[in-house]
Amino acid sequence: MKRIALLVAALPFLYAASASADVVVKIGHAGPTTGPIGHIGKDGENGARLAIEDANAKGVTIGGQKVKFELVGEDDQADPKTATIVAQRLVDGGVKGVVGHVTSGASIPASRIYEQAGIPVITPSSTSPKLTQQGYKVTYRVIANDLQQGVAMAAFAKKLGIKTIAIIDDRTAYGQGLADALEASAKKEGISVVGREYTNDKATDFTSILTKIKGKTPDAIFYGGMDAQASPMLKQVRQLGLKSRFLGGDGVCTTDMPKLAGSAMDENVMCTMAGIAKEKMPGGVKFYERFKQRFNTDVQLYAPYSYDAAMTLIEAMKLANSVEPAKYLPAMQKLTYKGITGNISFDAKGDIKEGGVTLYTYKDGKWVAQ
Repeated sequence: MKRIALLVAALPFLYAASASADVVVKIGHAGPTTGPIGHIGKDGENGARLAIEDANAKGVTIGGQKVKFELVGEDDQADPKTATIVAQRLVDGGVKGVVGHVTSGASIPASRIYEQAGIPVITPSSTSPKLTQQGYKVTYRVIANDLQQGVAMAAFAKKLGIKTIAIIDDRTAYGQGLADALEASAKKEGISVVGREYTNDKATDFTSILTKIKGKTPDAIFYGGMDAQASPMLKQVRQLGLKSRFLGGDGVCTTDMPKLAGSAMDENVMCTMAGIAKEKMPGGVKFYERFKQRFNTDVQLYAPYSYDAAMTLIEAMKLANSVEPAKYLPAMQKLTYKGITGNISFDAKGDIKEGGVTLYTYKDGKWVAQ
């Protein structure tokens, strides 16, 4: 009887200890962490990781319980089929939100899985307009889309006096979407598109395509794709004696592009990047320093946006006072959050309201924002 009495007396204390115990909340990250653009995916994953470490260091209480966030990373290899497998794995693993995917080709098919599961997903880098045109309620992005980039690049090209342009893309949702957007905007600016060619995101030899383009002597060549193909393409452009300016989107604006392209990089290489330069980000310079210190590597592209995507999920949970997707999803539409990349709030489709685009030229061995 004494033992029973002691147990009954201890129950309130056991309950209190249980109530104050950490609740582990899993947040997923999906992107290519191996393969030709593995450095881009790892960059994004580390950005999300830093956000979660910061949130845990500050301490977050939701629903009366102290929450400990945990990052669950998955490698989608930038492959559409793998992306759906990875998405299902994250859903089955009990994640409460997802940062990803990195590429549009992966984000678009994976978004259906998250929609069916009702789990919010924020991409830091997928820029295809198609992603948020599907009418899904759980899909968001914290970066400008291809339509905005196409307009910016075409206007920049006109300012440079470019009158003819040849366009190449890698047939991915990202590369083709960006090339389509540029083509439409270029025509509006009075720039003649003298060639439209296609390759793939595994190719390394572009001699046949470039030889065909050489005969049209364009003022510029635009490539819609990533640095893994842009760098050998640029080398071959110069080897063939083409003097055309070489233009690209954010897949070309990486810190690895100059390393991969070597001596082919010159002041005629330019790119647009969805988002704004680190110097113009509210917390950009400090973030880049902290990232280098934490991971012993420079930011490639999307780490700041992955950081903000992860923090946005956490802020929505705090606003709704719940970590359950069904309860905090409505808060995503009401959220106004000052991130390190700028102000974050979303329109009805899930696109960021204040997405900027920055133009970069290559000068003195580095990318310089215009």
